[in-house]
Amino acid sequence: MNIILLGPPGAGKGTQAKLLEQGRGMKQLSTGDMLRAAVAAGSEIGLKAKAIMDRGDLVSDEVILAVVGERMSQPDIKAGVVFDGFPRTPAQAEALDGMLAARGQKVDAVVEMKVEDEELVKRISGRFTCAACGKGYHDSFDKPKKDGICDVCGGSKFIRRADDNEKTVRDRLTVYNKQTAPLVNYYAKRGNLHSVDGMADIKVVTASIGRILDGI
Repeated sequence: MNIILLGPPGAGKGTQAKLLEQGRGMKQLSTGDMLRAAVAAGSEIGLKAKAIMDRGDLVSDEVILAVVGERMSQPDIKAGVVFDGFPRTPAQAEALDGMLAARGQKVDAVVEMKVEDEELVKRISGRFTCAACGKGYHDSFDKPKKDGICDVCGGSKFIRRADDNEKTVRDRLTVYNKQTAPLVNYYAKRGNLHSVDGMADIKVVTASIGRILDGI
């Protein structure tokens, strides 16, 4: 089974993809991870991608699709794949459909994780982690039990990612709404789009996705 998790930055796609790996044996495929793996492996397409990235250029859809195809040829994806953050545009979606069709496969389900923009701004801009052990926290949802002290290791130094701020989050959402949101209509027309409430508790979202996949 091949599925796509669709949703804006911070919607929880990566979390749900990992849970699908654990619960169903599917493999999470993200373009960033696949590109890095191809480069590290020194494959022909990996070397091509490395040359492009070393120049500071964006990797073309053609190269990304080649990396995806190379990854899907490996034996560990028999239980299916979860595309996380890919495709990003209708053009990439069409190319993915063509590549899968050539393999006798298809996108079985697209799960849209719906989250309101303002909730995402709050969710992402409030994140911080312990500098010592990496334990994640949030200003509103998951504070340390003792202020300024990590629950896990007792560390007292915390860090925030430079891009976890309101302006950057809003900029990322603008890009998503312009480039990627049109995929909702693309897959709705193909009849394989499903939606879940991405603002719900993680376990509730997981259960909702499970029911969708069980019904296919």
